[in-house]
Amino acid sequence: MARKKVAFQGARGAFSEEASRILLGDDLAYFPCERFEQVFRALADGKVRYAVVPIENTLAGSVHENYDHLLKFQLPIIAETRVRIVHNLITRPETKFSQIRSVISHPVALRQCLRFFEKHPQVRSEVFYDTAGSVEQVMRQRDPAVAAIASALAAQYYGAKTLRRSIEDDRRNYTRFFLLARKAPKLRAKNGQTLKTSIVFSTRNQPGTLFRCMSALALRDINLIKIESRPLRGRPWEYLFYVDLIGSPLEERYRNAMSHLAEMTEFLTVLGCYPQAA
Repeated sequence: MARKKVAFQGARGAFSEEASRILLGDDLAYFPCERFEQVFRALADGKVRYAVVPIENTLAGSVHENYDHLLKFQLPIIAETRVRIVHNLITRPETKFSQIRSVISHPVALRQCLRFFEKHPQVRSEVFYDTAGSVEQVMRQRDPAVAAIASALAAQYYGAKTLRRSIEDDRRNYTRFFLLARKAPKLRAKNGQTLKTSIVFSTRNQPGTLFRCMSALALRDINLIKIESRPLRGRPWEYLFYVDLIGSPLEERYRNAMSHLAEMTEFLTVLGCYPQAA
């Protein structure tokens, strides 16, 4: 039986690979991509069966680019997970800490480890396109003065050494990931499972329109758990609203809310219905 092929942004060993394993299991064929758009394109073109993308981080906030891609590619969200982000100082096997003069990693990872750099001013930070890719670069260039910040999975994959563990400033650091497919499976509610829905809509630029849209949910006791605005292209200073809520088409109150919302919006799309991550 062929292994499930999944696309994600970054090199092998990225946090997105870890999320893929949580969502789909270990028997996977990986399709690493350098850019997020390439991940969406690989799934849309049928090169992979699934795609896994980060959508928000508890410290850095939302991944705005991926909100835009969700609307552009219209690939349904079928699951979500949350991954604890542990940043490790990773080196070549022979490297000692006293040799390190620079540390490379993704800019978000570097910003989340500022106390480490304050404590060790002799070590400078340098931006690299990816956390796991920075480990691959350290192993390739064979310079003991260069280290990386990445996951333990990346160190294991490239045969590197984890010299310092969990050097991030805040250990309450989690990233939420979406699992995407080309077609959504038939929705079923299992015992004790909470279903969640992500939608996007736009409204007329008039006083009170967003309030009335939110009332369609509030009046039916539907829990809105996230709202994110993004610029509406071609209409300066107007916005799309991305909303996560608890509910699904299996519930009458949800169907009524969506029908009511559709009457008040200029545009409304369901991005996916899926089980809420524990």
